[in-house]
Amino acid sequence: MSGRSVWFPGHMAKGGRKLGELLEKLDLVIEVRDTRAPFSTSSPMIGAIAKIKPVVLVLAKKDLADPERTTVWVNEFAKSGANECAVWAFDLRKDSLTPLRKVLSRFSPPHRELRLAVVGIPNVGKSMFLNTLIGRARAKVGGIPGITRDVNWYRVGDFLAVDSPGILDHRAEPGVHRILSWLGCAKAEVIGGHAAAALEFIGFMKERDLWSAVGSKWGIEEMDEPPDETLSRIGRRLGCLVAGGAVDMELAGRRLLDSFSSGKLGAVTLELPGEPLWTPKEN
Repeated sequence: MSGRSVWFPGHMAKGGRKLGELLEKLDLVIEVRDTRAPFSTSSPMIGAIAKIKPVVLVLAKKDLADPERTTVWVNEFAKSGANECAVWAFDLRKDSLTPLRKVLSRFSPPHRELRLAVVGIPNVGKSMFLNTLIGRARAKVGGIPGITRDVNWYRVGDFLAVDSPGILDHRAEPGVHRILSWLGCAKAEVIGGHAAAALEFIGFMKERDLWSAVGSKWGIEEMDEPPDETLSRIGRRLGCLVAGGAVDMELAGRRLLDSFSSGKLGAVTLELPGEPLWTPKEN
């Protein structure tokens, strides 16, 4: 791995502090993860949050994941869930959230509206989920007595929802962040570059017999070759060339990862329960 720095802008630290201040005033927290990597896209704060407040898990981007593997994950989370709304999987472009809204209403205290926060790491679909949840009826409201003011609250029906910035684990190894860059959750350009992240992605996909699911979209068949040769073939296929006909590996890596993260290379789930993208270090 090159370097130790990770992408952790100041607004993430500030957002984490604000969320911590809010927790005691909330009734419920909704965590959004990417269905393609439900373990690896978990929020670094969710373990601490779950000890204090009920957590509903939403797996977004269901349409970009392998349906059979999504069922495996939903069943896995449901087994460990404390209630029937432990986990939901959605294609936020098509699916209605009405059933989820009905379940959320059960958490409303008798004396006031339900107050909830939506959390998640960057680019897992958190903003789309919040926009779908509050819909056209959304109305931004001002400060609420006794609650941190410098956050965005939205009223819809009989509940208030607060957004939070995507927060990554700044203590994680740079390699973990490069893995998250495959999904667009971290910025590859500040943690080793797109070429390095793409080479790791290609190696991983071949190791887990997933390459054919994405390579076929561009006619890049799997061959017994190092990842850099595969990326070079991709670069030539996409016209990522510089003077003299050499492949611009950084540009090829960027286009590969952008295409995968946006779902243009098909529906693929990267991990299964017990087979995470990366192995957490023991403390």
